Amino acid sequence: MTKTIEHTVIIGGSSGIGPATARKLLGLGMKVTITGRNEDKLKSAWKSLGSAAGKAAFDAAKPDEVRQFFESLGPFDHLVLAASGGKGLGPFPTLDLSDIGSGVEEKVRPQLSCLQAALPTLNKAGSVTFISAVSAQLATPGVAGIAAINGMLLTVVPILALELKPLRVNVVAPGVIDTPWWDFLAEEQRQTIFADYAGKTPVGRVGRAEDVADAIAFLVSSGFITGQVLTCDGGLRFAA
Repeated sequence: MTKTIEHTVIIGGSSGIGPATARKLLGLGMKVTITGRNEDKLKSAWKSLGSAAGKAAFDAAKPDEVRQFFESLGPFDHLVLAASGGKGLGPFPTLDLSDIGSGVEEKVRPQLSCLQAALPTLNKAGSVTFISAVSAQLATPGVAGIAAINGMLLTVVPILALELKPLRVNVVAPGVIDTPWWDFLAEEQRQTIFADYAGKTPVGRVGRAEDVADAIAFLVSSGFITGQVLTCDGGLRFAA
């Protein structure tokens, strides 16, 4: 009897954690489709995967484009929600609180919108994996805004795990990961920050996109885990 090849869709698959996850799942024998709003970045990621994945360019922040994508895609098994954002960083006394709303619009709402649109065709025996961030678990100055944004995803996961059962719903909370997310910093400043975090982190380094991909693949593949937060931060939250 031929084994059915499971199909995973990765929203936000054009950079960093997204392509690393696609590479990991392809290596496990899955079919993978990556998405992104920037066609050039998406094509580059697709080529880096040896053109082995499917790809679709659309803006996850636009509900009509999201709906059209999932309607055209047809049935699939797993959904990884890696749409990201960088709003909300900075000291609270001077934080522009409108950045929290902007962060919700660029990260939280697109992830929830994609899940909602996917439900009619997503295999109920499959899984959903949100990507949040360890900032929602850190008691450290300067992250109140971004923690509020990422905390929404941590909060909603156990609720959705019950409401959408038997569909498995989990979330990965990455720590400081060396990805293009940090490209807003000059290289020297970036390396200084990484060295500082590496010194605070029990494993002695910052993370790689592949570290998070391993965590995501574990949740996608494990049929008996749901409603959980899997923190992938090298232990940073205990020491920061």
